[in-house]
Amino acid sequence: MTRIAEDWLTSRATQKVCAALTDGGAQALFVGGCVRNALLGSPTSDIDISTDAHPERVMKLARAARIKAVPTGIEHGTVTLVQDGEPFEITTFRRDVKTDGRRAVVAFADTIEEDAARRDFTMNAIYARPDGTVIDPLNGLPDLTERRVRFIGTAEHRIREDFLRSLRFFRFHAWYGDPQAGLDADALAAIAVNLDGLERLSRERVGAEFLKLLGAEDPAPSVAAMRMAGVLGVVLPGADDRSLAPVVHLEHELTVPLDALLRLASLADADVAGTLRLSKVQLKAITALREAATGTANAAELGYRLGQKTAIKAMILRSALLEVPIASAVRRDAEKGSQAVFPVSAKDLLPDFKGRELGDKLSLIESKWIASGFSLTREQLLAT
Repeated sequence: MTRIAEDWLTSRATQKVCAALTDGGAQALFVGGCVRNALLGSPTSDIDISTDAHPERVMKLARAARIKAVPTGIEHGTVTLVQDGEPFEITTFRRDVKTDGRRAVVAFADTIEEDAARRDFTMNAIYARPDGTVIDPLNGLPDLTERRVRFIGTAEHRIREDFLRSLRFFRFHAWYGDPQAGLDADALAAIAVNLDGLERLSRERVGAEFLKLLGAEDPAPSVAAMRMAGVLGVVLPGADDRSLAPVVHLEHELTVPLDALLRLASLADADVAGTLRLSKVQLKAITALREAATGTANAAELGYRLGQKTAIKAMILRSALLEVPIASAVRRDAEKGSQAVFPVSAKDLLPDFKGRELGDKLSLIESKWIASGFSLTREQLLAT
């Protein structure tokens, strides 16, 4: 019998929430990411619990146990219980009544099998009791063990219920799939014949899903598969993934924390990436990286102007886009530039220069200082 044993499972808060349900005669079954990640030995962020109790009963049982209950999605059967400051999403067993490719009309279900059947991938339909005992109604454990991302039931049917699942398939392969085994052929075929459905999705949903994909340790194989299946051209027209694998390689080589926006910048400029409805901050970051990468400033100057971290990322992007080796001293040079302090200020040039002439003169002196490797002193610069 398979069991999970995690700190989050045995914590006081988790067990109290489970007891509130089970002591009242309801089921409490962990499901989805928390179970999947526990079985894989990966970190868990959210704890989702399925139950046969309807939302109103869940809230009643929570109140009786002195647990805060918030009806965060009660129309979909979800109540969030908060214990010791930690949120737990409790969702009633559900089945889909009607779907349109973007959203589903659901009804409450009576059995775990019905609840499991409406989920996307077999590895996400594995449950666990409060004692850690694993329940596998759809035989998803073998797929999880083999790191095989496989749709529940018929791939095309699952996709047509929610076309975002096509993107989720590639994201889950990037995060949990076996890169050596390749991607499920039935899934790829179903995705390829349902490309038009992707155009019906909101750009915000597509953007959020795509950034999650790019946040995987190595998303390059999955993005390449997206391109070959025709998905990349639909969700990000004009994108080119040739530079993505080199960026990922250089991130690891230089021990730079992985950056989804840097990876997105390797695929497209801000105009193209902007179709994903990113935030202004995100678009500004992509613009800065692309401009620095396609410019001529060296690592030291970029470190001075953008800071060490951004300078290194820009040099990684330049190396990947231009297909040239990256300098071995890039980290040292970027750090040197980031610590440099320009020794001349505008007031040093007054009253000889004013207005635009003042700005031009200051820029000229700054350029000479940068070209000297930040070595020229204030006196030397003012004497030029």
